[in-house]
Amino acid sequence: MMKRRDLLKLAGITLAGTGARRLPLLAQTGVAASPASVAPARKADYTLHIAPVTVELDRSHILSTIGYNGVAPGPVLRMREGKPVVVDVINDTDTPELVHWHGMLLPAELDGTGEEGSPPVPPHGRHRFELTPRPTGTRWYHSHAMAMDDLHKGSYTGQFGFVHVEGESDPGQYDQELFLALRDWEPFFTGTMEDDDDDSHDGPLLEKPPTLNTDPDGLEVGSVTYSINDKALGSGEPIRVREGQRVLIHFLNASAIENRRIALAGHKMRVIALDGNPVPSPQSLDSIFLGAGERVDVIIEMKNPGVWVLGATEKVVRESGLGVIVEYAGQHRQPLWTDPQKTAWDYTIFGAVNSNAPPPQQTLEMIFEKIPGGAGKFNSWLINGKPYPHEQEFVLQQGMRYRLVMRNRTDDAHPMHLHRHLWELAEINGKKTSGILKDTVIVPYYGRAVVDFTADQPGLSLFHCHIQQHMDYGFKALFRSA
Repeated sequence: MMKRRDLLKLAGITLAGTGARRLPLLAQTGVAASPASVAPARKADYTLHIAPVTVELDRSHILSTIGYNGVAPGPVLRMREGKPVVVDVINDTDTPELVHWHGMLLPAELDGTGEEGSPPVPPHGRHRFELTPRPTGTRWYHSHAMAMDDLHKGSYTGQFGFVHVEGESDPGQYDQELFLALRDWEPFFTGTMEDDDDDSHDGPLLEKPPTLNTDPDGLEVGSVTYSINDKALGSGEPIRVREGQRVLIHFLNASAIENRRIALAGHKMRVIALDGNPVPSPQSLDSIFLGAGERVDVIIEMKNPGVWVLGATEKVVRESGLGVIVEYAGQHRQPLWTDPQKTAWDYTIFGAVNSNAPPPQQTLEMIFEKIPGGAGKFNSWLINGKPYPHEQEFVLQQGMRYRLVMRNRTDDAHPMHLHRHLWELAEINGKKTSGILKDTVIVPYYGRAVVDFTADQPGLSLFHCHIQQHMDYGFKALFRSA
């Protein structure tokens, strides 16, 4: 089987934009999300225009996609927890669009998913969102349109951006704040790639079936073009720092395709929050791992002067664009990369010994299966032996505490996302933990993840794999409140 490195072409070197501490509403592309008035009833706090954009990854590579406000990623939106805001979305394309507010606790009609009954933004029309942002932390917004076999729709496009919901407390003293989105571009269908960057292949494989389905896989989606924000490694301006600074970085894996591991050569990253939620036990690590849709907030102490590369630990991905130069003041030399120590990503190191949450009152079991070629040219996905929508299968009693046991009987690590709720991680592959609040969790390759959550959001809540193709071809279910 051909490996990813045999398909990738080396790209030139780049950069991602930077942002100073507390720069209000400044997208890392340099375009501000200025409040705008687009509706007569009330002035909107923010306006997002969905329209074709061009992204110049480097001088020799300019691509066309759909984005927000003329850029991709879209502007960083800063909101205050509990303070209502109005966002007007104007769709200047020929197709209906959906804007999902990932990680925010909103009513179903505002969540931005068709499965939950959220109204779409019509072609050449508009939709007004009146949001009360919560909880605090790093959230994001993105298209939730289904793409199926159209790689120019949904999360394959440039429709994504950060939301930062601010509370009363600060994540710590820092001198510079950055919003960095990991991204792949120009997706294509392939039947000849295998994952070289899956972090969970060395796990205990608790859910590996005794007999594997050996039917040939359908087509998957791949990419050979990468960036951090809108620039490939070596293009644009570097992130400029001074010795002694503390830099807060909000990382987002905005990929529609892959999970990613990244590092800053010569430095450790102190993880302080996962999916925007502070962790009970911050840890300093050589590298971090993000599933599609996940966010990780880190503090980096700049105490190793030089010019370094921040990027993917997988060499061919990094050299194909997924990186940015970090340059200390007064340093002028070739950027240096050193491979970090290879250690497995382990959520549980960030957890607490005991949970303050009430124990679960009911357990929901889920078994994930892949049917190779089950959707013609593509694979299909089942939960508990059934395709979407699982009518009346997952009915939740309001206020009840549930334990969700996710058993992954497939050869992929799946970033699973539950809309409109936070869940507490209870176990990964038999290793128990508590106190880690997330909205997206990677269920390991042939592994198991257990989370607890309270059914405190009335209406429909979508549960799905955050890899676009998996979601489109059946890897989702609706939770319903009784």
